[in-house]
Amino acid sequence: MQTSAHDQYFRSDDHNHARCRREAVATAATLCAQRGARLTPLRRQVLELVWARHAPVLAYDLLDQLRARQRRAAPPTVYRALDFLLEQGLIHRIESMNAYVGCVDPFVEHAGQFLICNRCRSVAELDDAEIGEAVKAQATAAGFQVMRPTVEIRGICSACAR
Repeated sequence: MQTSAHDQYFRSDDHNHARCRREAVATAATLCAQRGARLTPLRRQVLELVWARHAPVLAYDLLDQLRARQRRAAPPTVYRALDFLLEQGLIHRIESMNAYVGCVDPFVEHAGQFLICNRCRSVAELDDAEIGEAVKAQATAAGFQVMRPTVEIRGICSACAR
């Protein structure tokens, strides 16, 4: 089967998401073990909820889903788990949406570059070193110190455009 440019970045209809989610959680467990970081059951649950679909998820939506499993879950609980997952590079924050998505390559530290579909809200993560370097170079030339070089590009994915 030939992969289209859309499928390279956005998930196709025949995408095996259950396997994708299992692999993401297994990768997280491996990375945390290598780094000596604790992927507690709660942190794992939050990661699984973030990976439940390939679309950004809000912290309060995560809280609602978590409360279905644990009635006493509170906002600080979710935010602490999200902070840990962000620190470990296991998820990204989509700033413009105040939402979170799973990181497709947590083994490599990289700046977030995202294609965000305005219609279906799906998000595709890019990892283009040239884009990251261009942003850093222009910021440095402006005397600006980059702390989190996230690039968000909004538009319409090819599936929605059809």
